[in-house]
Amino acid sequence: MASDIRVKICGLSTPETVAAAVGAGAAYIGFVFFEKSPRAVSHAAAAALAAEVPAGVAKVGLVVDASDAALNALIASVPLDMLQLHGSETPERVTEVKARSGLPVMKAVGVAESADLAALDAYAGVADQLLVDAKPPKRADLPGGNGLAFDWRLLDGRRWAVPWMLAGGLTPGNVAPALRLTGARQVDVSSGVERAPGEKDVGLIRSFLASAREEAPSLTPR
Repeated sequence: MASDIRVKICGLSTPETVAAAVGAGAAYIGFVFFEKSPRAVSHAAAAALAAEVPAGVAKVGLVVDASDAALNALIASVPLDMLQLHGSETPERVTEVKARSGLPVMKAVGVAESADLAALDAYAGVADQLLVDAKPPKRADLPGGNGLAFDWRLLDGRRWAVPWMLAGGLTPGNVAPALRLTGARQVDVSSGVERAPGEKDVGLIRSFLASAREEAPSLTPR
């Protein structure tokens, strides 16, 4: 894969789909530790899957407003390279989690309109990376992985002091225009490579990564 486009496949739960993601060139492998999600995995299952991920591919643990005790148990059980905070964690909590865990932290921020972009500036000062996601619907059970996109034009020309990743409603069919419109160099996909909620499709994973790879040479730095 072109070195300037990095892809994260999130919500993996089987050896076959992890192998497909790694084999197709994913830079990040995401495991979900949020019980309400159809993609949730146990610590034991994630540890077994993580053992098959080669060096150089980042293993990311997604948590939602996790307590210190929950984070301690997760880090002790699963060999993660990064934590993804996908709840209502404040900038202060991001700083605290980084210090306590000793791991880099990616903070997810939901976007639906231009006013939502201000939060990204606040988190860029404390997080190691940002994940710019579609804001979930009111009363949604899941903070992400809802298959929703937002108006990508909101991100045109926007940059932060830390690396950022585009998420929300991406599929093999739309990742190329999403890259062109936003100038993103990292993308995250979950529901867009599933045949049913929580059931990743090997073919769709490969197709998504291929689509991102094919688009990369046409992108100009911004």
